[in-house]
Amino acid sequence: MTVTSSKQHSTIEWQWSDFAQLSAHDVHAILALRQDVFVLEQQCLYRDIDEIDLQSAHLLGWQRHGTQRTLVAYLRYIPAGIVSAEAAIGRVACARAARGIGLGKQLFAAGVLHADQQHPTDGLRISAQQYLENFYTGFGFTTCSAPYLEDGIWHIAMQRPAGLNTLTATR
Repeated sequence: MTVTSSKQHSTIEWQWSDFAQLSAHDVHAILALRQDVFVLEQQCLYRDIDEIDLQSAHLLGWQRHGTQRTLVAYLRYIPAGIVSAEAAIGRVACARAARGIGLGKQLFAAGVLHADQQHPTDGLRISAQQYLENFYTGFGFTTCSAPYLEDGIWHIAMQRPAGLNTLTATR
């Protein structure tokens, strides 16, 4: 599914795809963005490519430049029972050049909406970088763990109960 939204003179084309629906170009763009953000920028050395990608739905935010498109936003939606009892959202990333215009909020809101539509009776779980706790509480998440060190960055587990209205939970 592709949805177009415009924010601050920047048009983003949103694409939801299961792994099998992604083109080789899409997968390359995903891995490049995740590497840029998590491995190079945040200096996290971890196994990024995993079997969870194969079982997840992927949200890609493309920015057009003429006939070219660049991946500027990404997350993966993980169905319940794979990494936790609840569904989960992970690998949330925005390209450095596309930050500061509210793209992260659009990206995460679309992920939460997808979760609500796919499994309205399930809760949702994330492993959040601790400094983003207030961002995620704006979407109805509450902290459910003490801080823990993951890949050299402090994280917290957060959960969102089923049945929250997506639109009223976001600020």
